[in-house]
Amino acid sequence: MPYDRSMTAQEEGTRRLRADAERNRAALVAAAQRVFAEYGLEAPLEEIAQRAGVGIATLYRRFPARDQLIAAALIDKVTQYADAAAEAARDSDPWAGFVRYVQRICELQAGDRGLSDLLSMTLAADERIEQLRAAANAQVVRLIERAKDAGRLRADFVGEDLLLLLIASAAVGHATRADAPDSWRRLVALILDAFERHDAPPLPPAPSTEQMVQAMRRLAAARGCGRGNAGPAAC
Repeated sequence: MPYDRSMTAQEEGTRRLRADAERNRAALVAAAQRVFAEYGLEAPLEEIAQRAGVGIATLYRRFPARDQLIAAALIDKVTQYADAAAEAARDSDPWAGFVRYVQRICELQAGDRGLSDLLSMTLAADERIEQLRAAANAQVVRLIERAKDAGRLRADFVGEDLLLLLIASAAVGHATRADAPDSWRRLVALILDAFERHDAPPLPPAPSTEQMVQAMRRLAAARGCGRGNAGPAAC
């Protein structure tokens, strides 16, 4: 049978196209990591495409929805967030594990505005992100119960208080990043002290889980997530 040079050329062309597509995807993810870290999840997608060296149409082809680009860019950071919960849950000292976890997640978000946004919102369009979040939340429940059983965490503490802390720490970090980038550490230390205190008066009622879920969804919508196509009308 004669050697089919046209078929070989076609196969090579297909491989080149696939290689180009993979390079474009990797460039977009790397650019998105940098842009989201600097400006948060509502950063213009045009800026990401420009930094990746591709056209905005290429970005839309690779990531039809903003949620998909966010998930691809932040999956490693969310994995670190989940790993921090698992590691803290293995600490033999329940209070030390709880404190280390809180400090670590606040440190992670302090260095990445995109992650900071993501930790205080939902991204239901990406199953991997939500699975990691669910795994981390299960470990956090264990952390809270262990610290309470050890008599170190105040009895009226609830899981929603952690989300309030993340939102507060993110706001302080954003406001002081240029001039006092470690200010969030003092805030977290003060709040951890309040979490441990037993001589303090009872706290005001905590927001309900449903209220915080609604707040997270509202923030996701404000960041342009969960609204379908990532084209200009949606972003």
